[in-house]
Amino acid sequence: MRINTGIQYNDSGLTASIKAMHLDSEIIAISNENIGGFDKVGYQRKEAVVSSFAEYLGVHALSKTIDDKVGRIAVSSNPLDVALANKGYFQTETENGVKLSRDGRFQIAKDGTLMTLDNSKVLSNAGTSIIFPFIPQDLKQVKIDNRGKITMFNPETKKFTLVGQIGVVDSTGMAVLEPNVKQGYNEYSNVALQQEFMSIMPYIKNFDANRQMFMLQNSVLGKTISQLSQ
Repeated sequence: MRINTGIQYNDSGLTASIKAMHLDSEIIAISNENIGGFDKVGYQRKEAVVSSFAEYLGVHALSKTIDDKVGRIAVSSNPLDVALANKGYFQTETENGVKLSRDGRFQIAKDGTLMTLDNSKVLSNAGTSIIFPFIPQDLKQVKIDNRGKITMFNPETKKFTLVGQIGVVDSTGMAVLEPNVKQGYNEYSNVALQQEFMSIMPYIKNFDANRQMFMLQNSVLGKTISQLSQ
């Protein structure tokens, strides 16, 4: 006795071309997002991952990963701008919960709370808000070491007062012991424009080839239907 098994999948040429174009357009969109984020502080490059059987699954075979390499670090004139020279994320408290970010552009609110530029609270290594005992007259009086510990000069006592320590974690939420925090710096994206333009070209050509195939098949199908209707 012989048992025949297997999976058969039949799809029209038009459907296959549409699926391929849809997949290519989504991959191109990811590259365009990276190009748009080139000059954004804290932006991390997105990378397209295409699984097996993409010719059958189409866009459902596509997923994204985050490139967590450290981006370009540039000097800033603001002492509350900090960058991470190692992998890791700042923790900020938003209306939708705790968010991880590499954007270290901070400010001090009127009540002394350390905030991001979009008014989210910066969390300490203990998971609480960082609050300054008073608003410094000069931000240069604020010092942040490479572990994220914040101190501030107190004119009355003529000493530096401990304010708190910025919490830095990895993508799983575990504390990073050596974050290598750089005060007075901004980290721009880790996107390399040349790499993005080179990687996007094969998908643009593939999209155009599938578009031409779709137009050809659609023309042949139209002629066939026209002849059958006569």
